[in-house]
Amino acid sequence: MKAYFDYAATSPPDPRVLKAMMPFFRQKFGNPSSIHSWGREAKTALDLARERVSRLLGAEAEEIIFTSGGTEANNLAIQGIAWRQGKGHIVTSRIEHHSVLRTCQFLEKQGFKVTYLPVGREGRVSPEAVQEAIRKDTILVSIMWVNNEIGAIQPIKEIAKICQDYRIPFHTDAVQGFGKLEINVKKLGISLLSASSHKIYGPKGVGCLYKAEDVELRPMLYGGHHERKIRAGTENVPGIVGFGEACRIAGKEMKRDEEKARGLRKRILKACLSIPDSWLNGDLNGLPSIANFGFRGIEGEALVLKLDLAGIAASTGSACAEKELEPSHVLLALGLSPMEAHGSLRLSWGRFTEQEEVDYLLEVLPEKIEELRRISPV
Repeated sequence: MKAYFDYAATSPPDPRVLKAMMPFFRQKFGNPSSIHSWGREAKTALDLARERVSRLLGAEAEEIIFTSGGTEANNLAIQGIAWRQGKGHIVTSRIEHHSVLRTCQFLEKQGFKVTYLPVGREGRVSPEAVQEAIRKDTILVSIMWVNNEIGAIQPIKEIAKICQDYRIPFHTDAVQGFGKLEINVKKLGISLLSASSHKIYGPKGVGCLYKAEDVELRPMLYGGHHERKIRAGTENVPGIVGFGEACRIAGKEMKRDEEKARGLRKRILKACLSIPDSWLNGDLNGLPSIANFGFRGIEGEALVLKLDLAGIAASTGSACAEKELEPSHVLLALGLSPMEAHGSLRLSWGRFTEQEEVDYLLEVLPEKIEELRRISPV
């Protein structure tokens, strides 16, 4: 049997998304910048997708900039503000995705100052810590909405209010929360928000940056007038159409998906935490579709490989860091020792997860943990 529990890395495309995309590979292949009928047809599809994405965010269509994914959107937001404002101070957290952390580390080498805020054992950033970190030269605060490894949901409303009070742009990497949580950027006063298509049953290689109308960015790519002169390059029309369709479906089915995820989470938590010497990394009240467990006396990558041989897909954390030998920076930030962090397993599920897959996972997982413990030198 095959069982997929790595939705946080990528989700399977919804068949309705694929159906919407197919005509734009061959019949409707025009360049949306062309003025002939082929181009106008593609431009109309682009506009519809932009509207669908904006509706899911509570934004205006013209505030959506299409990108190649979450990483590009995070870079455009952070570097776009940094190079526009000039050398100053940035506030972020220690548990951000590498596309935020490494962008900030790069900017530090260019003379910018960065404060990396700690988190508690549940993986949440304190709004008070954000406020204390703000200085006169602070040009940006960037805190993720949902952590991609442990599912911890950050107090975005409170952090956004602090940034508003100080008149500092606030960016949030919402890649793991977008399409799964209710988001209204206008009500919250968010300046910049990054999202990705392949986390919500859309195609890979497509994402967006929401940019509030009053926020000014320096482009990272120079060329044509695409995406309101902020992101040059001919748009990926089939991918964007798929992204738009995924957003339309998410808007209709978000509550149903959430209810299903909560039901699966309850089963998975109960079973996994009944395994001797196990614990949950992060918050019991995190995103319903992600859980990160620790198992004493095992190595996480060995467990992932054992599960893979049994036909089960899982991970030790972020897919972008799976090949690194260092323990997860997120788990270390929670206060785990390197040995504890190495014994982690991230399970994530979604719209197409079947009860039979959960049954199989919960049957196989304890067996594989026991096998690894028998040969463990710890």
